[in-house]
Amino acid sequence: MSSPLELPGDDRALSPYTGYTRVHWEAAADSLLRAAWRWATPGSALLDLPGRPSRSGVRSDGLEGYARTFLAAGFRVAGAGGKDPYGWLDRYAAGLDAGTRTPGRDDTESWPLIRDHWVAGQPMVESASVALGLRLTRPWLWDRLEPAVQDRAEEWLRGALRHTPAPNNWYLFPYTVAGFLESVGRGDRQTARARERALELLDSWYLGDGWYTDGEGRAFDHYNGWALHLYPMLDAHLGGDDELSARYGPRLAAHLENFGLFFGGDGAPMHFGRSLTYRFAAGAAVALGAVTGHSPLTPGTSRRVISGALRYFLDRGASGRDGLLSLGWHGPYEPTTQVYSGPSSPYWASKAFVALLAPTDHALWNATEEAAPSEGPDRVVALPGPGLLVHSTQEDGIVRLHNHGSDHVRPHEGEAGISDDPHYARQAYSTRTGPTSAQNLADNHVSVDVDGVFSTRRRIRPLGAGQGDGWGWAASSHRPVFPKGAPLVPGLRVESVTVVRGRYELRVHRVVGAPDGARLWHTGWATGPEEQVTSALRPLHGWDAVDEVRAPQGTAFTRWAVMPRLTAQDAAGTHVYASLATLTGQSDPAPLEEAVSEVTATATGCEVCWAEDGSRTRITFDPLAVEHGEA
Repeated sequence: MSSPLELPGDDRALSPYTGYTRVHWEAAADSLLRAAWRWATPGSALLDLPGRPSRSGVRSDGLEGYARTFLAAGFRVAGAGGKDPYGWLDRYAAGLDAGTRTPGRDDTESWPLIRDHWVAGQPMVESASVALGLRLTRPWLWDRLEPAVQDRAEEWLRGALRHTPAPNNWYLFPYTVAGFLESVGRGDRQTARARERALELLDSWYLGDGWYTDGEGRAFDHYNGWALHLYPMLDAHLGGDDELSARYGPRLAAHLENFGLFFGGDGAPMHFGRSLTYRFAAGAAVALGAVTGHSPLTPGTSRRVISGALRYFLDRGASGRDGLLSLGWHGPYEPTTQVYSGPSSPYWASKAFVALLAPTDHALWNATEEAAPSEGPDRVVALPGPGLLVHSTQEDGIVRLHNHGSDHVRPHEGEAGISDDPHYARQAYSTRTGPTSAQNLADNHVSVDVDGVFSTRRRIRPLGAGQGDGWGWAASSHRPVFPKGAPLVPGLRVESVTVVRGRYELRVHRVVGAPDGARLWHTGWATGPEEQVTSALRPLHGWDAVDEVRAPQGTAFTRWAVMPRLTAQDAAGTHVYASLATLTGQSDPAPLEEAVSEVTATATGCEVCWAEDGSRTRITFDPLAVEHGEA
């Protein structure tokens, strides 16, 4: 499907991979803004885009439309040195005036008040986008406002400083508001404390290798780039703060050292974590690294990654026939969204336009595009901090992520009686497949079946990760939990190890303390007729049967999906189960039966001999050890 946006023709000389240049980025921003502004209120304060409302209500959704598109306009105009050929800033100035006259009133234009996160708190999120838009465009918008309008805007924004954020990346919203107020000479003790508190928390959430957890607990996903790195580094860049840049710049560079691999050869970001409807915002950290100079990626590689992500979605119908970004992935897809998502939520994708802060003569726009990391030789990256294992294959450009550490379960939350979250609970994700919905059978999952009730995976306890020459591993354990009302099984535990070589995934599980009568099943990758990929799952030890199961609700990539499944009929006690999985874009892949020549297993581990070269992988439990070497 071609994009309905008004874009110029490809430039394959400068951009041989994507055809996109800086001109394409400006045109994309303008086209997205043009489509969204058709739905503005008469006074321009709210953009009431069509669609189902979020849990915060229609008025908050309208503010979201204003604020998130303001980000795109801010980057667009600031990057052009104030040139505004379509008069975007006049519209945002009028909307700021109208929205702040009587905030909190139920009329056509008034903005909702900013309150605590648990009391219709979404406006706090949007306050950061408003503040950032104003900071980006200060000479051409803020400085030209009447003093009374400036005062009203400040008063509304200060609601973010007076109320409590959610205990995660939300603390960077008052941080951003405070940064803007200080930049226009309106700082005080309140703004200073908001900034100090946010950075204190941010530092406490840093686990190394460029990865933050999104609040206390173990939540690792795209928020690491489009929020936790973006706000402090952009603040430092806009404020010319060398001290902050020196503090957070190396962390951004460390993140991009491995995050560049999170984009497939077709441009798709890793389909993992929440808020995936923000789509090409996944490239924001890559763009910011290029803009600030804190990136290990060459300018040509950086542009390949961010333009690849932008084009991936525009070419696949993300903007729809009316030019509006839909709630979904390619097009609309409800299971990709969360309850806080509304019609304007997808416009956090605007964060990717931070790339436009690189001027026309910047190397980001003038270097010839180079291959993305996933288009080079096969790679394996183990990330012990977040507990992730990532590997790519050059032959098909697919990148796969094995999740042994990210669960999005807060420390104070219990596990039992809560269904799993498909965007975190699965053991594997990729750039070419999505998880099945919560209403269908789970893909890439090990489930204990007790009296016909299937267990879920909630809190994940990482056990380690590592890599060698051409291979890598990650391991974790979890306590299988069951829906509300189902029996609790004391002592029940699943320990999981994934070892990868090329397109092959050796999956070994030790199930401890399964009750009498328990069954076990394990699924592979979910694929469908619209995808040119193959999923296979071969039993190596412990499994009794192989079949194929269906997911009629499909995934974000296909309307209808199937997946391979292994079953163990008598799983009582403690046993080791081994299998070999693959997801490949090869047109005629060799069968999995040819990959492994020998398997030996006991109750404490297993050893696999690889047919290609005779090398062996050994996995033992108690204590956990993973070894790989020559025969």
